[in-house]
Amino acid sequence: MESVHHVTTSSKVLFTRVRKMVPPMLEKFHKGQLGRIAVIGGCADYTGAPYFSAAASAKLGCDMSHVVCERSAAPVVKSYSPNLMVHPLLPSTESVKDPNSIDASALAGPIIGMLSRLHALVIGPGLGRDGVTLKVVAEVIKEARSRSIPFVLDADGLMIVTEDPNLIKGYKECILTPNVVEFGRLAKALGVKVASQAEITQEGNGDKTSKESAACEELSKALGGVTILQKGPHDVISNGVTSIVSDIKGGLKRSGGQGDTLTGSLGTLLAWRMAYHDKLWDSGEQDNAKEAQTRDEVQAELESDKRMSSTTTLLLAAWAGSSLTRECSRKAFETKGRSLQASDLTDEVHGAFLRLIGEPESKTHL
Repeated sequence: MESVHHVTTSSKVLFTRVRKMVPPMLEKFHKGQLGRIAVIGGCADYTGAPYFSAAASAKLGCDMSHVVCERSAAPVVKSYSPNLMVHPLLPSTESVKDPNSIDASALAGPIIGMLSRLHALVIGPGLGRDGVTLKVVAEVIKEARSRSIPFVLDADGLMIVTEDPNLIKGYKECILTPNVVEFGRLAKALGVKVASQAEITQEGNGDKTSKESAACEELSKALGGVTILQKGPHDVISNGVTSIVSDIKGGLKRSGGQGDTLTGSLGTLLAWRMAYHDKLWDSGEQDNAKEAQTRDEVQAELESDKRMSSTTTLLLAAWAGSSLTRECSRKAFETKGRSLQASDLTDEVHGAFLRLIGEPESKTHL
C-alpha cells in the first residue's frame, strides 16, 4: 500500500486557519448570509437524529436551519424546538398510491425547489430505509451535485451511495462520514480491499494510524477524490491525496446520536466556507495563484497567510467539524459521565467553538 501523506501542521495552526473561514459578525450582513442549511432525514421511527443535526448547525452559528422529513416525523421534530423550520416533504411508501411505480424525480420536485435557497445539505440523519424515500433522495443528490451544492452524507444517506457509488463519484464538494461498519460496507461495494479492524488493532499506535489513513485514502481514491471522514478513536479525513488525523480528545461514552452533532457542524462549516470563497468579508489574506493539488501545496496554504483554495478549505472544514464534535463529547462526558446523551453534546457546541476556534478578529471589511 502506498505511503500515507499526512498533514503535519499542528492543531493550533489549523484552528487559526479555520478561524479565517468564520464570518465576522457585521451589521451589514442580512438574515441567511451566514448559513442556510437543510438536514434531509427523519421518519416515523427516527426523529431525534435530524433534530440533533439541525440543532448543532444552528448552535454553531448558521442563520437558518431547516429539516426536510417524512410527513409523520414533522410534528414530532417541530415539538423539539421552535427555532427549526420543518418541512414534511419526504415521500414514503405509505404516502404514495403505488410504491412499485413512482416518478422519483417528480416526487423530489418540492425538495429540489428549495435548493436555490440553501448553502449546504446534510443528508441521512434519521432517514430510514424506505424504498420510495431513498429513491427520491437519490434524485435530490443528483440535482444538488448538478448545482455544485456541497453536502454531507451520513447514516442511511451512505446506504444510497453504497447501492450506487456513481451518484457521488468524482464530486469534490461532498463529505462522507462513515463509522467502522459503514466504512466496511462502502469499501466492499467499491471493491476496495482494506485491512480489517482486527488486523489494524494488532498494530502499534503509529502503524495503526497509518493503516487507517491508508484505508481512508484508498476508499477516497476509489470514489474519485470524495472527502472521507472516518469516525473512530481518532478521526481520519482524506481526499485521496492528503490526509489529516483529528485526535482531539473526546469522551468515553458512545451514546447514539453523537454523530449528528458532527454532521450539523459540518453543514455550517460548509456554508461558512462558501461565504469565505465568495469574499463576503475581507479576511486579510493575499489571493493565491492556483488551486492546491498536492499534499505539499495544501500544507503550504495551511502554514501561510494567503487565501486558501477550495481543496484546502474542504479538508479544513471536515477536520474542524470532527474536532468540535470531539470537544463537545469530552466536555459533556466530563459533566455527565456514563449518563451522557446526544442532547448533552448539543448544549456544548457554542462553548466548544469558543474554546477551539474563537471569534475572528475584524479589521477591514468589504
